[in-house]
Amino acid sequence: QVQLVESGGGLVQAGETLRLSCSSSGRTFNYEAMGWFRQAPGNEREFVAGINWNGGYTIYADSVKGRFTISRDNTKKTIYLQMDSLKYDDTAVYYCAKGKSAQPTQIDWQYDAWGQGTQVTVSS
Repeated sequence: QVQLVESGGGLVQAGETLRLSCSSSGRTFNYEAMGWFRQAPGNEREFVAGINWNGGYTIYADSVKGRFTISRDNTKKTIYLQMDSLKYDDTAVYYCAKGKSAQPTQIDWQYDAWGQGTQVTVSS
């Protein structure tokens, strides 16, 4: 059973930055896409960003494009989400997820392992 552990969340003001990390215990981490999703109170979980197995291909939700950057370090079995120019609407619990294949998608059922989440709160 793969374990994913997120860290780096917190309370920041609008316009500030945060970097989230997600460490994996999976033995096949280097061959799998990874993604970040988020869920705000009262809202459904939504896709944020995805990255392919070697970091050479990334996808983003339109709402974060140009502000967030996903990356990975396969030697550390860790992915990151650099969040710049944070907005109040970015407030949510952020989850990392392991993809079922090497390429990322925006579809949550294409991910088969999830972390517990880390809270990001942006004050206006």
